Amino acid sequence: MARKNVRQLWKDKVAGKPVSTVSGLPAGFIKRKYVGTILGIDPSLRGTGLAVIEFGEKGRQILLRSETLKQRSSKISMPQCLGNICARVLEILDTYEIDIVALEQTIYVQNFQTAQILGAARGAAIAAAAMRGKEVFEYPPLRVKQAVVGNGRASKEQVAKTIRTLLGHGAMLELDESDAAAVAMTHAYTGAHEVS
Repeated sequence: MARKNVRQLWKDKVAGKPVSTVSGLPAGFIKRKYVGTILGIDPSLRGTGLAVIEFGEKGRQILLRSETLKQRSSKISMPQCLGNICARVLEILDTYEIDIVALEQTIYVQNFQTAQILGAARGAAIAAAAMRGKEVFEYPPLRVKQAVVGNGRASKEQVAKTIRTLLGHGAMLELDESDAAAVAMTHAYTGAHEVS
């Protein structure tokens, strides 16, 4: 039998198929499936992606909500944008029984001002989670792409297509929403959670 590549192994694991343990297998394969509801967040000042996914027994995963909080108007100041991010995350946390909040870490950027803005957006989301006493986990983009697509250099479009397949969702999510869903899945597949 031909040896499966990492992407096929992830696909089988997510589908609930048995995956044989072989040397070099990512640590996430050895853990049992996560059961609970995760809010995934892809923070950005003008387009924050949000996705709520419920992970059930036998690998069942259901997208309960996804959206992109768009704040494109130049009339919306940075403080207002941050307040809106915090308010939207609080609204989701008050609507759903969220167990974990998972965020994508800020990517490396050469522009200091861009890094500052992304950090502020991330802080607004984390502050909302802290206000509701939720545990927060952060994952670098490379790890998210590796966990979901099997390729740390995958494009945003590849991530979106994979998320659609994994969720069995008919329509493609917007890119920020699929990134948020991918962060939630990264925690479910590879995160530091207890083995049930």
